[in-house]
Amino acid sequence: MVPKNKILKILDEYDKNKLTVATLCSHSSLQIFNGAKKEGFRTLGLTVKDNFRYYDAFPLGRPDEFMKLDSYADLLDNVDELLARNIIVVPHGSFVEYMGTDKFEKMPVPTFGNRNVLRWESHRDKMREWLETAGIAMPRVIEDPKTIDRPVLVKYNGAKGGRGFFIAKDYPEFKMGLDMEQDYTIQEYILGTRYYLHYFYSPIKKDGFRVGDGSLELMSMDRRDESNIDELYKLGASEELKKLGLFPTFVVTGNVPVVMRESLLPKVFDMGEQVVKRSYELFGGMIGPFCLEGIVTDKLEFKVFEISSRIVAGSNPFISGSPYSDLTEENMSTGRRISREIKNAVRMNSLDKVIS
Repeated sequence: MVPKNKILKILDEYDKNKLTVATLCSHSSLQIFNGAKKEGFRTLGLTVKDNFRYYDAFPLGRPDEFMKLDSYADLLDNVDELLARNIIVVPHGSFVEYMGTDKFEKMPVPTFGNRNVLRWESHRDKMREWLETAGIAMPRVIEDPKTIDRPVLVKYNGAKGGRGFFIAKDYPEFKMGLDMEQDYTIQEYILGTRYYLHYFYSPIKKDGFRVGDGSLELMSMDRRDESNIDELYKLGASEELKKLGLFPTFVVTGNVPVVMRESLLPKVFDMGEQVVKRSYELFGGMIGPFCLEGIVTDKLEFKVFEISSRIVAGSNPFISGSPYSDLTEENMSTGRRISREIKNAVRMNSLDKVIS
């Protein structure tokens, strides 16, 4: 991990009037660039592939300039060029996944949020420890696949965007779908409605829903369109389909905005509060956007199966705000909220509290 004092020294040398927000051209970059522009920052798109021409179709989300790289590892070879632009990197899921946790942790460029969270998010055992010790209810883990006697969800370690998940109802079905070369986790399959809750925690905001020394905001919510599980059921019984080589998959192809019944919002804020408080005890704090991914049962109980500790693609439907963020400030996306936090931190001389 790059030492925090090294990052603070770099920040001291930055021209705070010429900060540039940078991110990888993928995932939620249109929203991040759009939000940064609205807050008055210059923007830089980092791209490895020549696939950024589509930005020309979205001038309000197009970065001011692009930096073309031969590989994600090349970022480490271009640090001086980035620092000369007074860069603050905004991480997202694709950025960290493609570059790799080890390289991202060691990248000596000021980054929004707390990089210490990466180890706790990327390892399922540590993630479960974090959430369960925060008092969050999670699906039960099944240690021995031979004991499967009800529907379970099998996840391969490191699976992103739903890739590598499958459902099994017994041991033979588990063996039929398993890739023996990958590590996996088995957890009970919870029947209910999926909700992806998008939060933002500010350690420098002093009003609103106070948590610790800062404030917790609910930015938006979504559900995921998943291919091919959302359509495969129309073809008939899953057992027969699997014999034909057709296996349900959970690869996310899009996001659908949702609004939860208002009576559940106290629990939503309670879960967010407990996760943030525990993060400060474990690794120094969950700063900025994060997402609790869970299920609400017909008994109106929450079961959280995962946390994403940065901006998620499910916030993309809300570039002009959501039914929740509009009640805090209109036209506030999660991408813009990140740049607003950077802007406020500069004004308050508190960049050290939101950058690592």
